[in-house]
Amino acid sequence: MLLSDVASGKLNIEGALEGLRNLPYEDIGFAKLDHHRELRRDFPEVVFGQGKTNEQITAIVEKMAASSDRVLVTRASAESYEEVVKVVSDAVYNDVSRTIIVNRMKSQPAREGIMVLSAGTADLPVAEEAAVTAELMGNKIDRGYDVGVAGIHRLFDHLPRLRKSKVIVVVAGMEGALPGVVSGLLSVPVIAVPTSCGYGTSFGGVAPLLTMLNSCSPGVSVVNIDNGFGAGYLSSLINRGHNSKE
Repeated sequence: MLLSDVASGKLNIEGALEGLRNLPYEDIGFAKLDHHRELRRDFPEVVFGQGKTNEQITAIVEKMAASSDRVLVTRASAESYEEVVKVVSDAVYNDVSRTIIVNRMKSQPAREGIMVLSAGTADLPVAEEAAVTAELMGNKIDRGYDVGVAGIHRLFDHLPRLRKSKVIVVVAGMEGALPGVVSGLLSVPVIAVPTSCGYGTSFGGVAPLLTMLNSCSPGVSVVNIDNGFGAGYLSSLINRGHNSKE
């Protein structure tokens, strides 16, 4: 049962009863799939691929793709994708963000207003995870990569685009100074994402996390280390608030 069918009134009684059998969740032994989440949150349950076997990921994606127009698996390997695409042929893999995506939503204008920045090239996997998450949630993403404070003139080149944004995701490792700088230049919410990129005393992302939490510029919120997904999700919720007619 696809939730889009329910919303459009195309589903018959038999189909509804069959679908309700798996609500609010479907027990497949090693996992309980929350098919009800899209009704509650307007976006399906997202699968964290790390630590799951290829067989588990494949089984989860197959079940979720049968009940939703959108599926997102984060922290997925190329090997997992090769197994998934055998049973879900329209699944797509992004090797930078390490995500598996199924998107069967009908084409519609994407919401503008989100920009994703990365301080360095090493931060790209986390930045792309944020970008593809927000894209799957119906947003058009403006990207600005490798604009860290070590060459701050590179950031200034993006100021005209930044000023058009409604929310900005800023991904940085090392000392994590970039989100505070961006927030000090603009009047929109900044979602800071610390990454585990850096030398020893960055402590696997703890140093940039503390820098971002201690930012003296108001308007900076901080997600967990390497949590591009969380930042992308939150940016979409904020951006949707600017399009309140939806």
